[in-house]
Amino acid sequence: MSITRTPETTRTRMLPVAALAFAVAAVAQVIGPLKINVGIGTMLLLPMVWGLLMGLVISVQKIKPLPVRYQRLATTLSGVAVLVLCARLSGDIGPNLPALFKAGPALLLQEIGHMLGTIVLALPLAVLLKMGRSTVGATFSLDREPAFAMVSNRFGANSDEYRGVLAMYVFGTVFGALYISLLSSVVAGWKMFDPLALAMGSGVGSSSMMAASAVSISSVFPDAKSAITGMAAVSNLITGMLGVYVGMYIALPLADRFYRLLTRTPAVVPASGAGPEAAKGHDAGNAAFRAEVAEASARETVSMKVALPVVGVLGLLVAIVSDIQSGTGFNLATVLGYVVMMALVAVSQYLGVLCRNKIQPVIWITTLGVLLSMPWSPLAGFIHASLGAVNVLSITTVVLTFAGLSLGKDMGLLRKIGWKIIPVGLVAITASFIFATLIAEFSLGLWH
Repeated sequence: MSITRTPETTRTRMLPVAALAFAVAAVAQVIGPLKINVGIGTMLLLPMVWGLLMGLVISVQKIKPLPVRYQRLATTLSGVAVLVLCARLSGDIGPNLPALFKAGPALLLQEIGHMLGTIVLALPLAVLLKMGRSTVGATFSLDREPAFAMVSNRFGANSDEYRGVLAMYVFGTVFGALYISLLSSVVAGWKMFDPLALAMGSGVGSSSMMAASAVSISSVFPDAKSAITGMAAVSNLITGMLGVYVGMYIALPLADRFYRLLTRTPAVVPASGAGPEAAKGHDAGNAAFRAEVAEASARETVSMKVALPVVGVLGLLVAIVSDIQSGTGFNLATVLGYVVMMALVAVSQYLGVLCRNKIQPVIWITTLGVLLSMPWSPLAGFIHASLGAVNVLSITTVVLTFAGLSLGKDMGLLRKIGWKIIPVGLVAITASFIFATLIAEFSLGLWH
């Protein structure tokens, strides 16, 4: 997020959004976890799920609609909260470096699971549902931000493949964190997999989805909580870095060939309705669709100097509510933990500006957190104690509450995308998580 000047009107509008988010997140913490038996396992509804669902209801209800400008502010504040969450997770990586080294190649091989899961299962389903060439863009990965550049580079920004990326991106934004949280709780409840393998499987390339999954897994394996969140954060970081190369040079070409094999179509498929006029209409349709996605995902420009303290105070208050609800009471270490996290984010933003944003803030945050918390760091004890005092679930609840409050503006676009992306998206997320977990489980067994 770039550091810019903030108009007074935006500064004023931020406080009602933050207050609403606090009310929702606090209620979610009070509701607490709820276990539901779903036959194939036990589904754990954690406070972060309640926060997302309540935020979504507030965002989409028609009685007193949440203004779009507030929804955009919620999107922006959610992004800042994700950075704070990454700062917290980085503190679990350093102390668990021996476990990470012990995992060995499993951390790298699980990326193959993310790739194969979507292509092997989600792609044939999309073909069966006759999604056309958009199948390739929608199923070569879980389609977070880097996927736009990959598909645009190979097929063009006015292609059906690009439309497929947009469709999966919107689906993942609306349903991703909620669904993978429920999925992870069910699969972890089977007690079939090593919790570290499950943590690796949760690193799908999206910080919010990873955090939601890691928290659900940690709730089933509380004794391995720190190792799970640390492993999940590293796995997600590796997926983010390797995913660009795997997607560009392996997954996307493989998905294209597999699609052509299943549909028996040539390598180059002209736009529907031959002729330049039809092509223009096709391009215009995709351009309009991209414009709607851009409009739905637009954020208010907010200064980090203003947004970070707002998110920090909000997160701290929710963490205090969580501590009181759990019976531990007010803990000064939680306050200190938030000071450390906000300092990590602020320093990372400054470093990002120095390098002209060529290195993403999340990389800086994770790197600094690991260096400060690794066993041979003189500050390791202080960093681990202060960050460890902050409940990861409370921060994740804040992230997903903001996400829920921002989703109302996306629902019209989701309806326009059509129902087919829903089963395809659910299968893609399920397959990516399961395949990556299976490969990580097998790799851990070999390496040990």
